[in-house]
Amino acid sequence: MAGSDDIRDEVASVRWFHSIDLGGGIVTPGAFDTAAVLPRIGMPEDLTGRSVLDVGAWDGFFSFEAERRGAERVVATDSHAWREPGKEGFELARRLRGSSVEDRDLDVMELSPDTLGTFDLVLFLGVLYHMKEPLLGLERVAAVATGQLIVSTAVDLVRLRRPAVAFYPGREYGDDPTNWWGPNPAGVLAMLRSVGFRRTVVFSRPFPSRLRSVARSVRHPTSSGTGRGPLVRHAVFHAWR
Repeated sequence: MAGSDDIRDEVASVRWFHSIDLGGGIVTPGAFDTAAVLPRIGMPEDLTGRSVLDVGAWDGFFSFEAERRGAERVVATDSHAWREPGKEGFELARRLRGSSVEDRDLDVMELSPDTLGTFDLVLFLGVLYHMKEPLLGLERVAAVATGQLIVSTAVDLVRLRRPAVAFYPGREYGDDPTNWWGPNPAGVLAMLRSVGFRRTVVFSRPFPSRLRSVARSVRHPTSSGTGRGPLVRHAVFHAWR
């Protein structure tokens, strides 16, 4: 069994995105303030016996949290983040937590009942606005969600009541070139209904992102981190079949 100093050395060798409690007083130094954001997500407190899919899991904080809340099966999927900066954080956290969370290296566009099955709860957190084809991606996610879907996404044009989406061809939003779209809340609700969800609500209205400027250097080491562009704001949406 590795000692606490060895574990701390392992943790220090990883470039973390999520802050994850590994036990023994060790918390990963993630750029994303997960503890502050978790209450805004609205994950059910009791997931006993339920199946959960975490799309875009990265270091796996929300996957492990679903497991802690009693989920019978948890599957974490990711593609881009597990290639750059890498999957080491997820694998280390899973091992140190003694977790049974499954992992599948899949792009959102590869999600289907044939590849993964279906799930009682699907978490789609911080992914939608990174997709070049967000509605098509949401259709793929909806195909594996038989119960509830929770979406957290960057939002823009929040004063418009009609469904609308802002397009960012460069670094206009958060100084991040992978931020492509900023739908307004009405737009997200309309997209959710269009892919088959009958009941949709805004669970958390727009709030400043807990993604600190250092997080850009995690995903994009060459980013200047100058903070150009508007303040990144997120909102959380819940949808049910």
